[in-house]
Amino acid sequence: MADIELSTADGPIKAVLETPQTPGPWGGIVLIHDILGVGVDAENNARMLAEKGYLALAPNLFSRGRVRCIPDIMRSLLLGKGGRAVRDILAARDYLLAQENCNGKVAVVGFCMGGGFALLASPQGFDASAPFYPSTLASYDKILKGACPVVASFGQLDPANIGSHKRLENALDKHGIDHDIKTYAGATHSFANVTPVEPLIRVTGLGYNAEATDDAWSRIFAFFDAHMA
Repeated sequence: MADIELSTADGPIKAVLETPQTPGPWGGIVLIHDILGVGVDAENNARMLAEKGYLALAPNLFSRGRVRCIPDIMRSLLLGKGGRAVRDILAARDYLLAQENCNGKVAVVGFCMGGGFALLASPQGFDASAPFYPSTLASYDKILKGACPVVASFGQLDPANIGSHKRLENALDKHGIDHDIKTYAGATHSFANVTPVEPLIRVTGLGYNAEATDDAWSRIFAFFDAHMA
């Protein structure tokens, strides 16, 4: 794992880069964290993606200060405007494309808040988007026009995404975008977070679901094989 400084249109931010040990060229993946930031889960997922043969870059969208960043980021996400966070994500995409061992294909993967941004960024030069239980957006129909292929994963018991599966599917169908969307029975929000905050689990019932997580990643890698070759 390498900690790097990523140049963006709004100034430098921190990021974590994981490089495969196998010979390149590799596909690139921009990995977008949830509201907890670039923590153990994000680092472990970046490492796992590198082990699968992807050049993985996790930009820290809170580099400019968590307290200052979170309100602006969540507001732009809810309004479907993207703003500085999407510009940071696109800078991460450009960084990967500039690496000599990148094969010219880059996907975006995100969790919760990051999943919402994975959808917002999907029409902007990515080859595939894989949101996990994405934050609800203002209008999937408007946002997803011209989007790349999408593989999305929801939890059936996720109170933040009631009806999101169908709304997302309808928008992707309308725009003729290839997609794979699945809702996992018995899984709730943050089902792919292996190390969530314990007090949060006790209060909200959020928790890791190994079976759903393993299946979601299997679907994602099959989807990436089809769209990033």
